[in-house]
Amino acid sequence: MILDRIALTLVIIGALNWGSIGIFSFDIVAWIFGGQTAAVSRVIYTLVGLAGLWCISLLFRERQVDEPV
Repeated sequence: MILDRIALTLVIIGALNWGSIGIFSFDIVAWIFGGQTAAVSRVIYTLVGLAGLWCISLLFRERQVDEPV
């Protein structure tokens, strides 16, 4: 499902951003888009959060038998 892949991509972006904050104290999203309070940054943070919520559903879905691993 395309929405699953988009959500997973956004979650990976968020995880990499949090990793850079934890290791280097550097917020990549804020740096690229002009600060944490910039409108674009806030939209990206919101999309990453929503993608994380969507990915929770991946944990509880039944996989189809013919679906590749």
